[in-house]
Amino acid sequence: MPVPTSPPSGERQLLRDTVRKQLRDAIIDGTLEAGERLHDEDLIAWLQVSRTPIREALGDLVRAGLIEMAPNRYTRVTNPQPEEALEAAQTLGVLYGGAVRLAVPRLNAKAQTKISSLIDKCLADISRNDSANLNTHSVDLFATYIAECGNASLMKVCADVVDGLAYKLRVPNVSDVLDWATLPQHLEELRDATRAGDPIKAELAAEAIHQLSRR
Repeated sequence: MPVPTSPPSGERQLLRDTVRKQLRDAIIDGTLEAGERLHDEDLIAWLQVSRTPIREALGDLVRAGLIEMAPNRYTRVTNPQPEEALEAAQTLGVLYGGAVRLAVPRLNAKAQTKISSLIDKCLADISRNDSANLNTHSVDLFATYIAECGNASLMKVCADVVDGLAYKLRVPNVSDVLDWATLPQHLEELRDATRAGDPIKAELAAEAIHQLSRR
């Protein structure tokens, strides 16, 4: 048969993944700011790759909720809206609750220690009213449960949507959305239930953190 003229799909996919991670990290750490417009020429110069993997990566990030795109108008970093924050928190609660329930019986000592340390960081963030770092540390906290849950399908769903949902919580009134006053209690409940190996109580605590009613 004729020699193919396009590169193997695996190599192209690897470059797309690399570009997606670079863009994702720049959005999460604030290098690319909320609402910032993105232009192909600037991204090509920065990332030193062709237009195709950049457009593919941007499409992935649109589906993840980190990029907004209107054809022939703009491509920009998502600008979180206050009216979307509660629904985003509750959706995270559903996903995280399931991951916690599955993970708790499987956790080893190393994972337990990492979880406890991240809960300490979250509690310190709350005491300083530091919502930006709380967002980062809470994503890291629940990523630990996701990584240990043993359910490949749930892990794939979380990988696709968690970043975008968590990013929607970067709004000025997030302390109202997440009920700042009760967060320390629920985080301690999550820690205690995780240490006790109680998946149901741990799941309920994770859901309460994200404004899902216990009733």
